[in-house]
Amino acid sequence: MPHPDPGRMVAASLREAAPYNHAMTASESRQMTADTLAPALRTKVPGPESRALAARLARVESRNVTALDPVPIFWERAEGANLWDVDGNLFVDLTAAFGVANVGHAHPDVVEALTNQAGTLLHGMGDVHPPRVKVELLERLATLYPRGDADEPPRVRTVLSSSGSDAIEIAIKTALLATGRAGLLAFEGAYHGLSLGALDCTWRRDFREPFEARLPGATRFAPFDDLDAVRRLAAESGDSIGALLVEPIQGRGGERVPSAGFLRGLREICDETGWLLIADEIYTGFGRTGAIFACDHEGVIPDLLCVGKGLASGMPLSACIGLENVFEAWPRSEGEALHTQTFLGHPASCAAALASLEVSRRDDLPERARTLGAEVLEGLRTRLSSVSAVSDVRGLGLMIGIECTTPEISLATTERLLERGYVLLPSGDGGRVLSLTPPLSIGRDAIMSACDAIVTGLEEAAREGRA
Repeated sequence: MPHPDPGRMVAASLREAAPYNHAMTASESRQMTADTLAPALRTKVPGPESRALAARLARVESRNVTALDPVPIFWERAEGANLWDVDGNLFVDLTAAFGVANVGHAHPDVVEALTNQAGTLLHGMGDVHPPRVKVELLERLATLYPRGDADEPPRVRTVLSSSGSDAIEIAIKTALLATGRAGLLAFEGAYHGLSLGALDCTWRRDFREPFEARLPGATRFAPFDDLDAVRRLAAESGDSIGALLVEPIQGRGGERVPSAGFLRGLREICDETGWLLIADEIYTGFGRTGAIFACDHEGVIPDLLCVGKGLASGMPLSACIGLENVFEAWPRSEGEALHTQTFLGHPASCAAALASLEVSRRDDLPERARTLGAEVLEGLRTRLSSVSAVSDVRGLGLMIGIECTTPEISLATTERLLERGYVLLPSGDGGRVLSLTPPLSIGRDAIMSACDAIVTGLEEAAREGRA
C-alpha cells in the first residue's frame, strides 16, 4: 500500500491512509504533536479480524489474562497518539498504553536509538560484563533525581530491572537491609504490582485473596491523604515498620490527587520515625504530572524512588533509584548479586530510555503536560459540573480522572468511546473512574475532540438513567 507524505498527515484524506514508513527529522517529530489524527473507523468496533483473533487467543492463553467479553480490539501498529487495529480502524489513544508512551508511540528518535543499539549489541551481561549504554543511562538518571531546594541532585545509586513490580521488590529489599525492619506502611487504594512482595503492599482484595497464604502480611494500610492516620499508625506500630511506600498520585486507584502538603507531611513523619520514604513514581514519573517527578511539586526528596512505564516509552525497563547512604546497606558484589536478572541493563532498552529522556527534555514535555493538562482539567470540570453521571473530576498534568456515580456508567462510557474511536481505561474502585493518561505529545485538537466525545458519552449515560 502507498506510504503518504508525513508533511500532509493533517489532511482529511489521510485519515484513512495506510501507515507510513518515513524517517522523520526532529522538527517533523515535534510537528506531530499537532498532527494527531482523528478517529477513522472502517468497520464496526470490534471488527471481524479482532473477533477472529479473540477466538484464537482463547484457545492458547490462560483465561485469566485477557478479558474477551466484550471482545477487545487487537492492535496492529501505533504512532504518536494514534493506533491502528487489525481491521484498519484508526483510534486516538488516551491511555499511552498504561501510561508508557510518554513521548508517543514509536517516536522516531526512540526507534532509531533502539535500532542502532540492536544492530551492534542487542543483549549483554548486565551484572558481569556490562554494556556501555547501561552506564550512560545510570548517569543520566542520577541527574534527574528529586533535589528539593538544592542546586544539585543528591548522590544516588540505582538498580535497573524490567517491570514496575520488580522495582518495588528492590525497594522493599533495600528498606529491609537499611532499617532491619520488615514492616511497611502503604495506603488504601494503592497499586504497586502483583509479584508477591509488591502484592503485599497492594490494597485491592481481589488481587490479594487468592494468594493470601503466600503473602508475608508485613504491610499496614492507612487511608490515603490522611496524615493524622499515618501518625496514629506510627505510634501503634512501635519498631515494626521500616519504610512508607506511597504513590504521590494514585494511578490505578483512580487518579487520586492528595491535598497540598501531603507528600511533604509524609517526609516529615518519616524523618521523625526513622522510616524510609519510598516514592512509587512508576506511573507519575518523567513528566506525566507536569514535573519530571511528582515529588518535585512539593520539593520532596524520597529515600528510594521507583520508576518505569514512561522511562523508555515502549521498552520494558524500570529502576529503583535511591540515596547513596541507603543503598550502602547492600553488600559489595563478589561475583553474585543478591538481586539481579538476566536482562538487567538490557542494552536496547537502555538506549531507548536515553532517547526518550532526551525527547522529553528537548520538547519540554513536562511543561506541555502541565499546561495542556490544566486546560483539559478546567474544561472537563466546567462541562461536566451539571452531568448527573459524574461525581468528581480531578488530576494533575496529563493524569486526569473522571469519577462516575456508578461503575456501570464508567464501563459503558469506555465501551461507547471505543466504538467511536477513542481508547481509554477505567480505574478506581470497581472501575468507576474514567482514566485519561494520553501520550504527553498528543495534539491539542485531538485531546479536545476526545473530551467532546467523553462529555457526550457521559451525557448519554445520564439520559439513559444509568446514574
